[in-house]
Amino acid sequence: MSRRGLAAVASVMDQAASSATNILVLVLAARLSSAAGFADFSMVYVTFTVLLGLNMAYVGQTLVLEKDDPGTGRLAAACRSGLAFTGAASAAVGAVLALLGLLLPGATGRAFLALGLVLPLVLLQDGLRYCFSALRVPQRALAADALRLACVVTALLLQPEGASAGRLVLVWGVSALPALALGLWLLRPSVRGAAADLRPYLRRGYLGQRFVVEFAVGNGSSQLAVLGLGVFANPLAVGALRGATTLFGPLNVLFSSANSFGPPVVGRASGKRGVVRLTALMGGALAVTGAAWGAVLYALPERAGRELLGDTWQAAAALLPATGAQYAVMGLGTCALLTLRVLNPKATLSLQVVFSLLSVGLLLGGYAVWGVAGAAWGLALGSASKAAAGWLRVARLPAAAPAAPPATADPADPVRAA
Repeated sequence: MSRRGLAAVASVMDQAASSATNILVLVLAARLSSAAGFADFSMVYVTFTVLLGLNMAYVGQTLVLEKDDPGTGRLAAACRSGLAFTGAASAAVGAVLALLGLLLPGATGRAFLALGLVLPLVLLQDGLRYCFSALRVPQRALAADALRLACVVTALLLQPEGASAGRLVLVWGVSALPALALGLWLLRPSVRGAAADLRPYLRRGYLGQRFVVEFAVGNGSSQLAVLGLGVFANPLAVGALRGATTLFGPLNVLFSSANSFGPPVVGRASGKRGVVRLTALMGGALAVTGAAWGAVLYALPERAGRELLGDTWQAAAALLPATGAQYAVMGLGTCALLTLRVLNPKATLSLQVVFSLLSVGLLLGGYAVWGVAGAAWGLALGSASKAAAGWLRVARLPAAAPAAPPATADPADPVRAA
């Protein structure tokens, strides 16, 4: 296998390791906690997911676009600067979260306090992935993320049943230290002697600002809407929605891989017809996979479900038909956006804004009418609307639309991690 092929395999495996970490953290937290405790943990984890995505959009996506000029050390300086900005920003946000945790009562407050304390560790560890990607050494990211997976699973398995959300958050965060240390050690030879400069991240017109807008409307809006359900309505709704989507975590690896590695492959197709034929086949395959996975989960016996999610299983199981439908149409939507990224990259932002806000409205409206099940079906309807609009936009493109390389991978679907 060529060096480029090995790098692609390492990137996919690294994405799988990162996704497995998120899935197993939620599964183990659900098994260790009561339904109410997992609801508190889920609210904190949703908050972390939003902050992780913002850092990915503001720092990570611009970092992987950097090109090195031999002899200048530009890429090394960009990596060091990105990590320095991530460390400073996460420490500031962590202080705010810790203060919020002191103000909030009970277990919820202690969980947010714990998140504030460990936020710099987990964001820095994740930020190393983008440095290694920019340096074209994804195997180093895989090594660090594999260690992260092993450490967090071991640490959580050692916790007693009934552990509080605050304790679980603290253990989850501190367990990132070995992977962070390994990642910094692996990065050091590549950035030795480079200087960090935070000024580009603060300038008006910085490219990451556009990516943040896309993330905010495409992912953060629905995450915050789900979090709002827990704050203003029923915290158990967050646990149920989070538990149901956690079971579909393996599909996120496929969606992320399609976004990451699809554009170069699809871009080689001849003309609009060739691109659409290829992405339509990919979308159909992802849709069938999503529906099949949903059917498998729905057929699980209650005993097996409780082994996965503990007390949260009963509430999450009721949402599986809606979540399975959501992931099926998300496969179609992912490939519609992939098609637009290749044929007309500027066409995705308006879709993200309009249909992400529509998804939030359907989520909240569904909850108001039909409770948690209504919220889940609202998310599914939002994803279906976005997929339909995406393919309609593709159909309206001129037949001679040129294939253009994307500026970056499209941010995740707004409801993928809800």
